[in-house]
Amino acid sequence: METHPACVFCQIANHSHPAKIYHEDEDILAFQDTTPIAPVHILIIPKKHIDSLNSLTEADSGLMGRLVWVGKQMAEEFKVDQSGYRLVFNTGPHAGQSVYHVHLHLIGGRHLPFRFE
Repeated sequence: METHPACVFCQIANHSHPAKIYHEDEDILAFQDTTPIAPVHILIIPKKHIDSLNSLTEADSGLMGRLVWVGKQMAEEFKVDQSGYRLVFNTGPHAGQSVYHVHLHLIGGRHLPFRFE
């Protein structure tokens, strides 16, 4: 599996950088966001390094579906599935992507207004 040593999410996936991990399997890792914007804010990443959604190939489609599946499972585990939650991918600087390793945000646990600043 391709990883980048300088990528903090690859370091978390390799267990060389600390993180509060909630889910791990062969291909996916879910962990606590270090700057949460809601009571539940979990990042779900592929262990394979992919810079952004723009770098996806058709071969990655199953992996991306599994990220969403893990997001759903985490929403159930953290009991935000009934009250509501967001699954968000940010792609590129204008969307707020700050780490260039594909990651899905699971955000919930409070009212999340829809607004753009």
